[in-house]
Amino acid sequence: MADLEKTRKNLEGRGFRVHRFASGAEAAEFLVQTLHGTSIGIGGSVTIDTLGVYDRLCGSNEVFWHWKNHAPETRERAGKAETYLCSANGVSENGEIVNIDGFGNRLAATLYGPRKVYMIVGENKLADTLDAAMDRIKNVSCPRNAKRLNLKTPCAVLGRCTDCSSPDRMCHATLILDRKPNAHPMEILLVAQELGY
Repeated sequence: MADLEKTRKNLEGRGFRVHRFASGAEAAEFLVQTLHGTSIGIGGSVTIDTLGVYDRLCGSNEVFWHWKNHAPETRERAGKAETYLCSANGVSENGEIVNIDGFGNRLAATLYGPRKVYMIVGENKLADTLDAAMDRIKNVSCPRNAKRLNLKTPCAVLGRCTDCSSPDRMCHATLILDRKPNAHPMEILLVAQELGY
């Protein structure tokens, strides 16, 4: 597994601002305190759901999350919020951040739109190399997520990617952030705890 401190330094070298936390509870408290009084879009995330920040953020913010509000416009409104909150599927020790998406809304919002992006990364998402991060996503994250969603994909049954053409396939678009995008500030919350898939 990748070294958390090396990963932090490499992410900072690529232009990301990085915060380290010992637990998800500490990261959640940071988010609640930091994001007070702003509109927030959330990209689908088991990690964010696990942290339990949604209800706490709703107390002082306008929050758009398609997991909680199934209206068709919620994804679009989330991408246009002042702040965007999501997780990463994988991060290499060199500091490359990888996300794979079905709709592309999370990928689009992390690249352009919101004024600021916060991305949460549990230590289980770290990998030694970019190839290892991609392998982890395809053969750990996506199969577990497909199974959770009861999707009819080979990975949900086999527990590994077969590069399928299933109508339920979640892997439609892949984004690798080599450096922080110029459009807006991006802060990475590195958590020394397993979070999400």
